[in-house]
Amino acid sequence: MSSNVPSEPGTIMSGEMAEQPSVLRRILDEGGPAIREVAERIAAKNPRFVLLTARGTSDNAALYAKYLLEIQLGKACGLTSMSTTTAYGARQDLTDCLVITISQSGGSPDLVASTKAAREAGAITLAVTNNADSPLAQVSEFHIDVLAGPEKALPATKTYTAELLALYLFVDGLRAGQGAEAAKALPEVADAILARKDEVKALASRYRFAERMVLTSRGYGYPTAKEAALKLMETSYIPALSYSGADLLHGPLAMVDNISPVIAVVADGKGGEALQPVLERLRDRGADLVVIGRQEEVDRASAGFALPTDGLPEELQPIVQILPLQMLAYEVTMARGQDPDAPRSLAKVTETR
Repeated sequence: MSSNVPSEPGTIMSGEMAEQPSVLRRILDEGGPAIREVAERIAAKNPRFVLLTARGTSDNAALYAKYLLEIQLGKACGLTSMSTTTAYGARQDLTDCLVITISQSGGSPDLVASTKAAREAGAITLAVTNNADSPLAQVSEFHIDVLAGPEKALPATKTYTAELLALYLFVDGLRAGQGAEAAKALPEVADAILARKDEVKALASRYRFAERMVLTSRGYGYPTAKEAALKLMETSYIPALSYSGADLLHGPLAMVDNISPVIAVVADGKGGEALQPVLERLRDRGADLVVIGRQEEVDRASAGFALPTDGLPEELQPIVQILPLQMLAYEVTMARGQDPDAPRSLAKVTETR
């Protein structure tokens, strides 16, 4: 790809979304053994609990990892507040704690500083990045390269799905599982979803003038709802609010009407089952309900996108659930005459402290 910015808006983001099946194949074929080795070395240290550190898109990947670690491993797990270290100077006793820091670039000063402090406090530190030479990788005891290749569009797409798969393989390695076999189906499923551009364009045409969107899910699908909301906000500038289905019923449901769309990510599994009462309440309120999920759920909604996830374990579905929502953010932005490659006021590396 040329180093010059393409003249056509959206060229970079579109190209990077299209790379995702090949990135997933690369991780499975080339990255799997290295990830497994890191997992085995960390498992031998037997960490008692896990803390996850990230910002932005990577924070949504961290939330996905939190579900994996709590459900698959039964480990106590939390998301950190970096300012307790970087702004307040607090120091915790992190003996026997695994601290996983996730960042595409590995260059944000607060991520580096908090990881360095965690290592000094006795933590086992693991960096998950798309840059093996980054400052974050250098200060961490262990590193996993997500192998996504250079990402030039400001909205992260291929690095997000690469992080999810790398984290899935890592957690599977911690428990000496055989999940990599099930993950082999992902590239083909991703190819099938990305080929359905016309369906997403139709959704974009329907919602290009939306003034607000609400996204919801439960379980493994919740990080997908959060990441989709972020993509919509940073590309199209549409205010997009994301809620766990349980939290949506605790107050925010009052703002739902028949004008602003509600996008529900309905997993094929326990998360989708837990979301059913929420979907019923939304239908009762006459919400313009958009479902990303199984065909039968789409058929009961105002609109949607049916995911070909039959036979795919629920914990792997987020890796492909996000794809039509990335495409929706892209198509809505293009339909509104904006450039998704270069959202205003954003930088590829956000240097928070």
